[in-house]
Amino acid sequence: MTRTLGVVGLGRMAQALLRPWLDLGLLQPDQVRAVVASEASAQRLAPLWPCALGTDAAAAWDADVVLLAVKPQQLAAVAARAGAAPGPSGRLLVSVLAGVTLARLEALFPAWRCVRAVPNTPALVRAGLTGLAYGAAVEAHERQWLESLFAAVGQVLPLPEAQLDGFLALTSSGPAFVALVAEAMADGAVAAGLPRDLALQLAHRTLAGTAALLEQQQLHPAQLKDMVTSPGGTTIAGLRQLERAGLRSALIEAVVAAAERSRQLA
Repeated sequence: MTRTLGVVGLGRMAQALLRPWLDLGLLQPDQVRAVVASEASAQRLAPLWPCALGTDAAAAWDADVVLLAVKPQQLAAVAARAGAAPGPSGRLLVSVLAGVTLARLEALFPAWRCVRAVPNTPALVRAGLTGLAYGAAVEAHERQWLESLFAAVGQVLPLPEAQLDGFLALTSSGPAFVALVAEAMADGAVAAGLPRDLALQLAHRTLAGTAALLEQQQLHPAQLKDMVTSPGGTTIAGLRQLERAGLRSALIEAVVAAAERSRQLA
């Protein structure tokens, strides 16, 4: 079945999904109608996208499937403008709004079958993770179609909605935490005498290689840590300093804080 997609809000997350979907041919440009808030944004983005893009929200809301990607604080205003009039049967509303529950979506958009999606930005390079939680009205064939769409940009995990806040904190906020670690490691290498460009290249490659090793050999992180930690060596000296600085606790609290903020946004 050919479905049209309306994209309400073309921010970074929506772009990270839409670009691979178009590039892979999963959606054709004439199937997609994107809407942004201002004419200035439309003029800036339109040359970068082959699909229809403008400020007329009605065009996006007429689609079979709507990807809702505005800021959570804009939700009530967007819902009021969209209206609740029923459209063609089988229409899906897929929200990527942090913390906004299915119950709230279904109350604001009673004519739609609602889905919560929690993707992350590595979707842009087809290495993403997406958690999906479905409203009760979403049918099996619709779930299958959505999972195939998100699978094109990474791994998909259908989850109970109660687990989405923790999933978001780890996978959606997590890339920022990892990027901070990469930057700090590169800064350390510069302090140790390496040129900046080389330090960044090596930090990125070290993180990528470590992640690949953990995943492909199904190692517990503690196993990999012990593999590279020799008695009295350089690694244990560095690990002692990280423990003194509270890195482990800081990362734990960062994930917990992100999950709590997701719950607050609801």
